[in-house]
Amino acid sequence: MRHILGISAYYHDSAAALLSDGKIIAAAQEERFSRKKNDERFPHHAVAFCLKQSCLTESDLDAVVFYDKPIIKFTRLLESYLAVAPSGWSTFPRTLPSWLGEKLNLPNTLRYEMPKLSIHSPILFTEHHQAHAASAFFPSPFEEAAVLTVDGVGEWATTTIGVGRGNELDILEELKFPHSLGLLYSAFTAYCGFRINSGEYKMMGLAPYGEPRFVKAIYDHLVDVKDDGSLQLNLEYFDFLRGLRMTNSKFNTLFGGPPRQPETPFEQRHMDVARSIQTVTEEIMLRLARHAREVTGKKNLCMAGGVALNCVANGRILREKIFEHIWIQPAAGDAGGALGAALAVWHMHKNHPQPRTTMQPDAMQGGFLGPEFSDDEIETVLKSHQAVYRKLDRESLLDEVATLLANERIVGWVQGRMEFGPRALGHRSILGDPRSPHMQSAINLKVKFRESFRPFAPAVLRERAAEFFELDEESPYMLLVAPIHPSQRLETSPTATGLERLKQLRSRLPAITHVDDSARVQTVTAEQNPLFYAIIKRFEAKTGCPVLMNTSFNVRGEPVVCSPDDAYRCFVNTEIDFLAIGNFLLERTSQPHLGVKPSFHPVPD
Repeated sequence: MRHILGISAYYHDSAAALLSDGKIIAAAQEERFSRKKNDERFPHHAVAFCLKQSCLTESDLDAVVFYDKPIIKFTRLLESYLAVAPSGWSTFPRTLPSWLGEKLNLPNTLRYEMPKLSIHSPILFTEHHQAHAASAFFPSPFEEAAVLTVDGVGEWATTTIGVGRGNELDILEELKFPHSLGLLYSAFTAYCGFRINSGEYKMMGLAPYGEPRFVKAIYDHLVDVKDDGSLQLNLEYFDFLRGLRMTNSKFNTLFGGPPRQPETPFEQRHMDVARSIQTVTEEIMLRLARHAREVTGKKNLCMAGGVALNCVANGRILREKIFEHIWIQPAAGDAGGALGAALAVWHMHKNHPQPRTTMQPDAMQGGFLGPEFSDDEIETVLKSHQAVYRKLDRESLLDEVATLLANERIVGWVQGRMEFGPRALGHRSILGDPRSPHMQSAINLKVKFRESFRPFAPAVLRERAAEFFELDEESPYMLLVAPIHPSQRLETSPTATGLERLKQLRSRLPAITHVDDSARVQTVTAEQNPLFYAIIKRFEAKTGCPVLMNTSFNVRGEPVVCSPDDAYRCFVNTEIDFLAIGNFLLERTSQPHLGVKPSFHPVPD
């Protein structure tokens, strides 16, 4: 097999990924093209992009691999409904038609969606957590490693511990549905008024504003956690087996009231609930990591699954020094399952042509696996909008953008290939001056249109990261939270509580310092991310500060921008001051059609 296409679809965040001779050629989420956040439909646009990127057609594919085994998943759904019958009947009739249609007969469904696929090209299936584990280990820089995957649920597994060696990947232990750390965290996400599968980041950001006063109640009533990190949920407090809600009245009573309704103010209770479940999650992840080290004996750890995006827990694992090194798949959620499915078949197929060779720093090419656009393509789009722009040479662009950032202007930055995964890593980013005390609130309220408490990430030159953060590991994918270095911190009043703490200046980099004196760090190198490194370096030359504030180029409810058209529309519908796209620089107030109709339909999340 030379060309293998991996697909995730039909459940959440569909995506496609392509390998050629074992090399990762392309990967992208469907939402970036369809502009529907967390699009779960068949990834037609993502597949088309992957094939175009490699100059292939469907007929050139040697195999298509799906990241899940639908028959096993359907068996789990049936058994779960029967276990609580008749109380689950209200949701079962709604679920059954899609399974009897496209999902159970997935080989035919996939051939229908890809009509030019050769009849000689097999359609293969991996198990869900096998795909997660493969996405974590095979692109990693390690010859051998323990592998930990944690999410809501795949077919039956919710957590697995495995070991990777060369081309081999063996799952040693697993925890099964309904006992799931991912579902536990999602239940609290819903209770605090956020959307499941997209609001977990908000929960993590809200947690430091609260106190962990409900931790004992969680352990006493909701979950029994063993020393090895395995857990058992008390299903009396949860409703996900019986209906469309995650929790019930008994859960609500335990935490002092009904769930928060979206768009309503936060009570201190909600912040305390968020802090408590974050504390419990970190402890469970630490126990799982220690157990993984014990049963595998390996010094390195690879992680994937939705819970592996909890960068606060990841930072705790790193600081506890359970493993010497940690590598986390940047697309750790379901989208990354498309890549993992393809990698699993390439490395583990009986006719595999060659032994695995590791790459440094990894095989993900910085996560930059999506589409890119030439200056000619960008200029065509800008002209179609009658945009006012200047085309600069690269050095002039870097110099002008660095000057703008040093003067506290907000800049949209669209360069090179789009990132794969939920984080913008300097190719589809909004940039700001981290030294500004006003930058966080300005971007949250005037650009992102989201809650004021949401933190932003620092992008720092790798060689100077230790001066600003207590971090001794590379973090190119923004998946590790680390404390701000003591030398950068400022004294704060201990009397402020809740969201009042937002007003405090906590460090010399207030725009990227969270209220617990931490930051979600992205380390940047010239080798892996050359143009982004260059703009930070230019900013450093002007200010002495080797850090930029970096957040994804999108607004609330919208996927990260992909194309020049997406970028321009988002730019003129927000208060971003300037847009640097390719070699073009645009000032927002000079544009003729501010408020041009967006190509997306934002919804509260």
